[in-house]
Amino acid sequence: MRHPCILATLLAASGPAFAQSGIDLYGIVDVGLRATNGLTAGNAPTAAGRTTSVSSGVDNTSRWGLKGREALGNGWHAVFRLEGGFNADAGTQAKNDRLFDRQAWAGLDSPYGQLALGRQPNLLSDALIPVDPLGKRYASFNPDINVAGLSNTAFGTHAFGRQYGPSGYADNFYRLDNTVKYTGHAGPWTARAAYAAGEVSGDGAAGSSHGAALAYERPDWAVSGATQQFRSREGYPLDAWTLGAMLRRGAWQFKANAARNDADTGAGKSVRQRVLSAGVGRALGHGLLVTTAWYAVRRTATGLRDDGFDRAFVVVERALAPRTTAYVEADWTTWRGDAAGATAGRPNDRHGTGITLGLMQKF
Repeated sequence: MRHPCILATLLAASGPAFAQSGIDLYGIVDVGLRATNGLTAGNAPTAAGRTTSVSSGVDNTSRWGLKGREALGNGWHAVFRLEGGFNADAGTQAKNDRLFDRQAWAGLDSPYGQLALGRQPNLLSDALIPVDPLGKRYASFNPDINVAGLSNTAFGTHAFGRQYGPSGYADNFYRLDNTVKYTGHAGPWTARAAYAAGEVSGDGAAGSSHGAALAYERPDWAVSGATQQFRSREGYPLDAWTLGAMLRRGAWQFKANAARNDADTGAGKSVRQRVLSAGVGRALGHGLLVTTAWYAVRRTATGLRDDGFDRAFVVVERALAPRTTAYVEADWTTWRGDAAGATAGRPNDRHGTGITLGLMQKF
């Protein structure tokens, strides 16, 4: 009969710790009606002319997740996050082979920083958060995310064609498996370092990645950058860096970023990509925000014509409630070189335009 009393005493004594712990379900549902000309429903260049579709994740990627935090005492906490993307237009997973394709990690948070282990965004992605001109909107079509952050390097007549680092996919290295990431804060400074194991037997470097990032953020301005190296299972390197800045003046916000990545894709073959971007945002009151952004992508590949594209955006958002936002997005793309490619032997349009009317809800 003494055991229930002992258990009750322990629960009562640990009450403050439980009060600082919890698990949260969160997510975003973003869906809109999109009309394009010279682009497919998936935003690839086409010769088919106009297309109308229901699109997911234009303002923010549709996603859901679980995050938890449990107090361990003396400022230490056990933390975890599981997060997966989905297509709100079709109700399907963003990646059919992964339930939690975006994040799946656990770690420790302490007065000395956070150490997390598992699938996590690369350091280039982290560095872009405060300085991407579009505010990391429209992830599937945003050149800072796709090219600078290495989320989708395949466009036009050429792609890297292999996997670098433990991402699990060719031409997409934005999130990496087997990652150990440290994040430390000191006043306005944030420093990050990461290593992702390739798990190739007998070769510790093959398929791995490592890098560092540093950001200085004040209320009115910020500078953020990162450098990271990825290796393929065959040992070919991909070296990437990004550096950007943000300046806020009253209701105005200015952002700019530069990025480059150089990859060896085979014996005597390479791909070089660079991205320049700039944008202006302005809050107009009553929950209205207007954001403009411009991106220039240039690519050089062995044995192929230099190519790339220019892309501009205008996004108008109106907050209807704390968790609900209506928006209108418009974009223009001009393809360079052979980047537009061909469909059934017919050259695709060299220009593409799109407009989206959407609704985003957070939970």
